[in-house]
Amino acid sequence: MANKRTSVQKREAGSSVTAERTRNVPTFLPATDIYEDNEKLTVLMDMPGADRESVSVNLENQVLTVTANLEIPTEENMVAEYAEYRVGNYERSFSLTEAIDRDKIEASLSNGVLRLVLPKAESAKAKSIPVKS
Repeated sequence: MANKRTSVQKREAGSSVTAERTRNVPTFLPATDIYEDNEKLTVLMDMPGADRESVSVNLENQVLTVTANLEIPTEENMVAEYAEYRVGNYERSFSLTEAIDRDKIEASLSNGVLRLVLPKAESAKAKSIPVKS
């Protein structure tokens, strides 16, 4: 049996690297579906327990970040001995290209599903080009 060696190289952190945040509650990556048509991208994120006040959508340096900070329900004078359902916060980030019109992004929340509509910039939309003779 031949010995295989894995090479690991050290990389210096660039100036764009930010420090990882510490969290005192579990943080989940919400399940996400992304749909595209000629006019827009539609992003659907499952965020059970989230309400409009707990959700934050921010766009900074071409990164769209969605967070939801949920209140963790606790019963007074009780300690959970067994739990199958874990409550925590949600966080997910997406890098956007120039193809998205940042000024027209919309967000709505209904029944624990966040809907983001990211309209395409005019220059990114598909166009039909007429053929001349």
